[in-house]
Amino acid sequence: MNFALTEDQKAIRCAVEEICSPFDDDYWTRKDKIGGFPEDFYGALAAGGWLGIAMPQQYGGAGLGISEAALMMETISATGAGLSGASAVHMNVFGLHPVVVYGSEEQKSRWLPPIISGMNKACFGVTEPDAGLNTLKLKTMAVCRGDHYVVNGQKVWISTAQVAHKIMLLVRTTPIEEVQSATHGLSLFYTDLDRSKIEVREIDKLGRKAVDSNQLFIDGLEIPVEDRIGEEGRGFEYILHGLNPERVLLAAEATGLGRAALHRAAKYAGERIVFDRPIGKNQGIQHPLAERWVDLEAGTLLYQRAAWMYDQGLSCGAQANAAKYFCAEAGYRACETAVLTHGGMGYAKEYHVERYFRESMLPRIAPISPQLILSFIAEKVLGLPKSY
Repeated sequence: MNFALTEDQKAIRCAVEEICSPFDDDYWTRKDKIGGFPEDFYGALAAGGWLGIAMPQQYGGAGLGISEAALMMETISATGAGLSGASAVHMNVFGLHPVVVYGSEEQKSRWLPPIISGMNKACFGVTEPDAGLNTLKLKTMAVCRGDHYVVNGQKVWISTAQVAHKIMLLVRTTPIEEVQSATHGLSLFYTDLDRSKIEVREIDKLGRKAVDSNQLFIDGLEIPVEDRIGEEGRGFEYILHGLNPERVLLAAEATGLGRAALHRAAKYAGERIVFDRPIGKNQGIQHPLAERWVDLEAGTLLYQRAAWMYDQGLSCGAQANAAKYFCAEAGYRACETAVLTHGGMGYAKEYHVERYFRESMLPRIAPISPQLILSFIAEKVLGLPKSY
């Protein structure tokens, strides 16, 4: 059993750190203040070929695994880019895996190269206002009209829709009352985000201002049949292939954010003099920081194991969810401790840890709540009765 990074993985970390180095904490503080998608940061990662890290080589990707992708995302976040930097490229890394697995050769050739090169940005349209995490109750409807579908409905909390060219869209194609199983009747599409048929309305939110979140109002969107992934009615089955990688990547991002906060807190504790001694000499400061390090180390092992299982083709739903749950909490605690270590200055934007703290709420909430993860593990792992 070898827990060491390979030489190639070490090289990935160093290369990503080098690309991220010009985009320092001051850069992300400005983006947090004024908003606007970080095009220059996105472009730098695209130019380095990093957007296709886990995509097949024949379409321009690197052909590596989710293990390497997670390492990249943790590294991005840990540089101080946090969830703002990671979310800017998050969808490119995992979002089109249903296409890789279930798409036709024509679809892969048409869709993958533009997303890998950075020419296209995509958003992920699943969540709806009235369904929340109950994905099987989605109401947005696509009706087949010969060679195309017509879609009407709403989506919410859709990241990067302000700048996206394409949308991965999960919608109902058979009314729920007509299906034999609740998992049937949903279909998955990857198509143009036609702004003449989709109103994109940005949501003003707590943090991560550089990467927009939105409500989508879809009115008469026409989608060609050739933009449907796989068979009609099996979209929920297909979308599951992208959910476990997403949880692993988010776990890595939360861990990286916690490491950025811990680094700043430890540095401040070593330099801040109160009562003629650095505050880091006090165990009341030392011990919480040391505990956060332990948390983050444990989280790293959890997400790495889940990523390894996914790359080996093993069932990893419980492990991916456990990693997302634990790492989100570990990252949050590290950011909270960093603010408290700074005392009053932790509340000041110039020290950056308040931005980390605000962003640390996101992995705890999305894309699945901690309560639903615990319910899933209780049922699927411990064999307890389903509670929801």
